Amino acid sequence: MIGLLIVACEITFWVFVLAGLFFRYILRAKRLGAAFLIGTPLIDLVLLAATAVDLRNGATANVFHGLSAIYIGVSAAFGHSMIRWADVRFAHRFAGGPPPEPGPKYGLEHARHERRMWYRHLLAWAIGCALLYGMILYVGDAERTAQLFWTIRTWTVVLVVDFLISFSYTLWPRKEKGSSAAER
Repeated sequence: MIGLLIVACEITFWVFVLAGLFFRYILRAKRLGAAFLIGTPLIDLVLLAATAVDLRNGATANVFHGLSAIYIGVSAAFGHSMIRWADVRFAHRFAGGPPPEPGPKYGLEHARHERRMWYRHLLAWAIGCALLYGMILYVGDAERTAQLFWTIRTWTVVLVVDFLISFSYTLWPRKEKGSSAAER
């Protein structure tokens, strides 16, 4: 049930984003478009409430309950940038906006970008873990919430691996193929 709700929330998120961009750029109804875009966090609240109610009504936490917290954390930390990413591309395609600029691929700019993305991941992790701990406290039964602790541990390992990869570019910046030390 919660797994299907996560999928439904993800689909609804992108429906809201696309509807907001459609109204903004195609129909030139900027207020209505903004309402859809501003409404995207409501989707997270629905998922959070459904997850809490499901656990409170006696469900044993499973991987999907943990994923709901991850989804909400990622949505909170990356949602604005995902909407901005879609907005730039939609504006270019349908409203004559400038083409999207590609992200940095090499050198110190790429390293800086990777660090910024890791900081967003850290924010998503903090929000998600706060929600997971909140669910654990809300249910008050360690046996029924063991999966949520597992989710926290697993996500922490992923965060550490992401840190190592992201910050490795600071020490060893990615170079363009064919560039040599003399060209730097």
